[in-house]
Amino acid sequence: MNSEFTIAVHSLVYLAYLPERMAPSEAIADNVATNPARIRKVMSCLKRGGYVDTREGAGGGYRLTLDPAVVTLADIYKLMAQGSVIPSWCSGNPEMDCVVGSNMREVMDGIFCRAEKQLESYFGGITISDVLGQIKECKQC
Repeated sequence: MNSEFTIAVHSLVYLAYLPERMAPSEAIADNVATNPARIRKVMSCLKRGGYVDTREGAGGGYRLTLDPAVVTLADIYKLMAQGSVIPSWCSGNPEMDCVVGSNMREVMDGIFCRAEKQLESYFGGITISDVLGQIKECKQC
């Protein structure tokens, strides 16, 4: 999992929370607790995915373009972090004489692929609206 996924979800939930569903990168960055440049990078991906649009000039910023009740965490995961569950390196070497060392990579790749499919399936049942609803139920709200 990468932090861009978390930033993307947080940003979309924040925009869904706002009555006008629009905010500049500085306001989003303050809410996410990161810098505006990082927000702009993530929002650029979300814009390419069709989740947000931009408005230039005074009063401009990022605007949520889709209904938060239909955007799932799986949608955002696939856009921002798909494949991040699978490690970039796995132990073992297929050329080894040992049954463990020669098969570990293949077995672990299968395990991680199945884990990612389960994660995507779980995320598919959670919408941006669901996350906002859970936040609104927090005792601190």
